[in-house]
Order: sequence, then C-alpha cells, then structure tokens
Amino acid sequence: MSTTAENVESIQMDSKQLESIKNLIDSRIENKLKEIEENKTLSMSLIATKGTLDWAYPPFILGSTAAALGWDVKIFFTFYGLLLLKKDISLDVSPLGNPAMPMKMPFGPQWFQNIEWPMPNLIMASIPGFEKVATGLMKKTFSNKGVASIEELRDLCVEAEVEFIACQMTVDVFGFDHSDFIDDVADYVGAASFLPIAAQSDVSMFM
Repeated sequence: MSTTAENVESIQMDSKQLESIKNLIDSRIENKLKEIEENKTLSMSLIATKGTLDWAYPPFILGSTAAALGWDVKIFFTFYGLLLLKKDISLDVSPLGNPAMPMKMPFGPQWFQNIEWPMPNLIMASIPGFEKVATGLMKKTFSNKGVASIEELRDLCVEAEVEFIACQMTVDVFGFDHSDFIDDVADYVGAASFLPIAAQSDVSMFM
C-alpha cells in the first residue's frame, strides 16, 4: 500500500515537473518570438504605374520616408511609371478629369491666391498649352511649400538604398533601351518575379 502511494506521489511530482518545464519552454519561445518581431526589419513594396507629375510624388515620398525609418523598400516601375526612371525626367500634370484641379494660384497677393478657379473640362481642353500652365503652377506651388523636386526625391531614395526595379515587359513594349534609364535601376524583371517579393512584404501598395 505504501509503495502504491509513493508511486502515485512520484507520478504527480513528475507531472508537475513536466508542467513546469512546459511553461518555461513556452515562456522562452514567447520571449524569443517577441524579440525577433521587435528586431525585424519592416519591408515595403510599391508598384508605380503613373507617369504624370502629380503621381510621381507618392512612390518617391513614401519610399524615401520608409527607407529613412529603416525599412527595406522596393519599387516596381511599370507601364507609364517606367518614365520616372528615365535619365531626363519631363513630366506634366493634366487637369482634365481631375476634380482637384486646377490648383490655387501660387503667386500674387493673398486675396488672389485664395480664389478658387473652377474651370470646366471643356474649357481646359480647348485652351492650347493649358497642361504646361497647370504643370508650371504645380511646380511653383510645391516649390513655395518647400517640397523637393522629383529628381531630388529620386536621389534621396537612391541614397537611402531604395531598390528600383523596372518592368522588362514595359521596356520592350515601349521600345526603350536600358541605356535610357538611370544607372541606379537594380534589375529589369517581369511581374512574375516581383509579385513574390510583394507578397512577402509587410506593406504593399499600388499607385
């Protein structure tokens, strides 16, 4: 009878020891996972598809900002977005079909700058050179507010080691050559090569 009691007590002690060991292991695993998560380098993948002045800002601003925060950033330039990688950038902004355009005037007395200029698309489309005027106004507005130019933002991305990836299909379709683009393009690949990268990123955005 005594032996049986001792056996039961021994089993209970072994069970408590196993539970204690399990709790210790769980605690260490949880702490290790937390440590890994805290030390993880966040990543972001952007897909740039637009080639107008207003749409050129988002990928470079987001890319340079994320890189400054220590993130691993990759930008895939495809279709008209590929123009943002050309050595010589010449971008316009079109007010047509854009409800936020035209912008307020970036010069003159304050009362003049505060005027809203609601111009119908029909009028904007019929005025020769209106896109150039709108582009000049936007550049002036950004300059007045201290916003960097597209070239400056692109250089910031390069300095911050943002990885530029060009769509090879777009290069072929538009008849470009690799020599048309800046030397900082990391690679020329297709969508099939970039999508797995985007899938593994913490943040993925299409613009």
